[in-house]
Amino acid sequence: MTQKDRFKRRRLSSKQRHIEAALDGQSEVPVTSRGGDLGFGSLRFLPMTLPEIDFGAIDLSLRFLGKTIRAPFMIAPMTGGLKRGGQLNKIMATAAEHVQIPFGVGSQRVALEVRSRARDFQVRRFAPTIPIFANLGAIQLMRGYSADDAQRAVDMVEGDALFLHMNAMQEVIQEEGDTDWRGVLRAIASLCENFTKRRSVPVFVREVGFGVPVDQARRLIEAGVQGIDCAGRGGTSWTLLEGRVASSKSHQSLGSIFAAWGLTTPESILAVRNVSKKIPLIASGGVRSGLDVAKAVALGATLASIGAPVMRAAAEGGTDAVTDLLETTKKALKVAMFGVGAVSLTSFRKNPRLIPF
Repeated sequence: MTQKDRFKRRRLSSKQRHIEAALDGQSEVPVTSRGGDLGFGSLRFLPMTLPEIDFGAIDLSLRFLGKTIRAPFMIAPMTGGLKRGGQLNKIMATAAEHVQIPFGVGSQRVALEVRSRARDFQVRRFAPTIPIFANLGAIQLMRGYSADDAQRAVDMVEGDALFLHMNAMQEVIQEEGDTDWRGVLRAIASLCENFTKRRSVPVFVREVGFGVPVDQARRLIEAGVQGIDCAGRGGTSWTLLEGRVASSKSHQSLGSIFAAWGLTTPESILAVRNVSKKIPLIASGGVRSGLDVAKAVALGATLASIGAPVMRAAAEGGTDAVTDLLETTKKALKVAMFGVGAVSLTSFRKNPRLIPF
């Protein structure tokens, strides 16, 4: 076995451990009120005693990536290119198609390096009409991946957009992770320019749970990214997860020390919107219910994104369980909108009635 083959085997094993660790829920770090943290739990809606609307008339639909979706939330990318990841992708994509919301696949690096794994990501046949996000790590643009490779990832899933995930803190705690991030912004800008010239899909940058501060959002937008997933802390902590799957005590300790690193998701939404009112903004990290979706949208997110709860439902109950979870999320969002007298997302965004506890 060559050194390259051994590296690929270690990466595949690592992805499997990631999925199993994410499924057990022990890598989630909910936001508390300690230190004045602004989490979803620290926000509430000012109710309307006289909503003066018909619940049945509430419309959750919107246009996104050139398609009409039926609610302002999506399934977040978490799975890798393994057999279990492929099964979960199929289940979740099928449910997303049924509910008519976007779906994002996990990192496609393994499928670009081990071509037989591409089938685990080829979900378009299960979801023919919804927006689908392809996904690559931004750091891979610094490790020999070209714009053509990124386009291959998009073509693999017949995607409507590309996520470049930013996971620097995860990588620095991961054993054998990528720790040299010099020049990554330049590489992102180059890919955005290339995709624009070839009239490819929009490039979104996606945090993985540490938030996007104002200065970083500004630099990304100036570099040409066409959308941001500002994922903040409050859900799965990838630093804690890396510590849990690490073999060395040092990395295990680092995972715990930095488990609550970064901005919360509400803080991150406000930061990005401070820079741009118009850029498509996805909010993930600690979104567990339709009420959380409502709060994210009220703060300024275009969409919210739900990850671990959906993946657990897929693993434990299959397509029906995921569909039930998504439908419940939709109904809870409608209830929240009814409670503040909003019949559409437009009216909801203009008068969110969201206040701190």
